[in-house]
Amino acid sequence: MVVRPELTDAEVDRVFHALADATRRDIVRRTLADGVTVSVLAAAYDMSFAAVQKHVTVLEGAGLVTKEPRGRVRIVRADPEQLERVRGLLEEYGRLWHGRIDRLDTLLASDDER
Repeated sequence: MVVRPELTDAEVDRVFHALADATRRDIVRRTLADGVTVSVLAAAYDMSFAAVQKHVTVLEGAGLVTKEPRGRVRIVRADPEQLERVRGLLEEYGRLWHGRIDRLDTLLASDDER
């Protein structure tokens, strides 16, 4: 199995769009440890089954979850490989901003010394 280390710009857009919604973030959380049927997910929210299906479809489009048919039901599971790529992206952003803040701190400190 080949794991892609980086996300494309389009994938990043889909991931951030998918995770911008609290219900979708909760669905990812609920499916991290084990697969859950769409019906079980739908029972957890005050919305229609179809609305939950749409949320799952958005997550699936971002690669954050997979749907596996099992008989008449669909098992939703978080995709650990995609989540690992997202984590790496967020760490990269964190390093970028920490570096910028460190440079700003240095600049401000040098101004204080004058």
